Amino acid sequence: MTPLVGEDEPGRRLGGPRFLRRLPIVLRLVIAVAAAMSLVLGGAAALVYWRVESALDQQLDADLATYHHTLVRDLRAGRSPNGPDGSAYQILDTHGYVIEASALVRTQHLLTADEITAADDGTTVHRDIGGLLPLNPHTLRLKAQRVRLPDHRTVIAVAALRRGHRDEALRELLAQLALADGLTLLAASYVGYRTARAALDPVERYRQRAATLADGAPRIRLPVPEDRNDELTRLGHTLNQMLDRLESAAERERRFLADASHELRTPLSLLRAELDVALHRPRTADELTDTLRSVDTEVQRLIDLSNALLDLEELGSTKHLTRAPVDLADLVDTAVSPHLRAAEGEDRAITVDVTPATVTIDARWLRPAIGNLISNALRHGHGDIHLTATASEDRLRLTLTDEGPGFPPDFLPRAFDRFTRAEASRTSEGSGLGLAFVAAVATAHGGAAHAENSGCGAAVILDISC
Repeated sequence: MTPLVGEDEPGRRLGGPRFLRRLPIVLRLVIAVAAAMSLVLGGAAALVYWRVESALDQQLDADLATYHHTLVRDLRAGRSPNGPDGSAYQILDTHGYVIEASALVRTQHLLTADEITAADDGTTVHRDIGGLLPLNPHTLRLKAQRVRLPDHRTVIAVAALRRGHRDEALRELLAQLALADGLTLLAASYVGYRTARAALDPVERYRQRAATLADGAPRIRLPVPEDRNDELTRLGHTLNQMLDRLESAAERERRFLADASHELRTPLSLLRAELDVALHRPRTADELTDTLRSVDTEVQRLIDLSNALLDLEELGSTKHLTRAPVDLADLVDTAVSPHLRAAEGEDRAITVDVTPATVTIDARWLRPAIGNLISNALRHGHGDIHLTATASEDRLRLTLTDEGPGFPPDFLPRAFDRFTRAEASRTSEGSGLGLAFVAAVATAHGGAAHAENSGCGAAVILDISC
């Protein structure tokens, strides 16, 4: 099938814009500047040329009109025509025969047959003989008009002036304009090149430093000058901030993998030890039952850890929460109820103080977050647990306190990090993901979680939008 005009043939690309896209940005900018300057200079040169040409033509037409008037007056007075230097004349009858002519145009036909007919009909004929280029010393501008003589004869008087001075001035003007435009275009292109180079030099430095970063060099940042505030400088600061966040994320990922490996290694090692002991020698039914229960406990611990990790991953990848109006008292009651029996078993009480309100939140995430706070207090705290929930001005504040020893002071700054537990609780139940999940829920709701030590125990506060 023959391709249509303008379509790309297989394996080929058309020139023009696609070719320009393959050029370096600096070269494209220089070409754009040169093209724009060419248009501007060409327009300016055309305007100057047109103005000068119009002025010269007006002067030449005025001189030609004066000479033609003098020629007609001499003819009517019966005098021999006389004119300025560079002038010429012809006197024609109505059939185009030359009656009288000056020496310059004695053998030359100044008018065509159509022009003679038009002049005989009373039309004033204007005409140029010769052009600006190529050079011609006999270029003329003429004016022809029908004249009625005193002896009742009708003739056509043709007055002509040489255009040499006018054409020479225009040719000189063209040469000067071409020279000036060429030099200006070269200067503008050079200035455009230097400007583009200076503007894009920071980008090249960023690229070179980014290439170093891609090679794995640590703590690499883009060289951004501190004494500027232009677009490229702001871009450099933004990229450096992005690099900071990426490095922090990579560090958190490395720490997460290390902690997850440690947390998974413990239950897996216990499982392996229990199975090795069970297989080492024959066991009684009671011993096998105890072993299976121990294995079941570790398996459940692995399941809880996996579920917690999956919940955190799902919460972190959720772009939009599904908010819906929820009664605050019902939400808190639903979250607290599953833990009442465990609290009674430890001879502890869970008290709730809720301000009646309707909040717009995602109960699917906030309910287990409250449950995690209570579980954490039951596991690591002492005494009664008190939960306060208040809503005002589109903000929901949840505060949970216990009567335990509180958080170790050096643990408070990292209480919400994943797999982080106080050293005293490293061997207790739990995965170290409960408070991390609470913080993730608070962040997803446009808020934050905060831990502190009150006068009589630990306190965890959630402040989120509702």
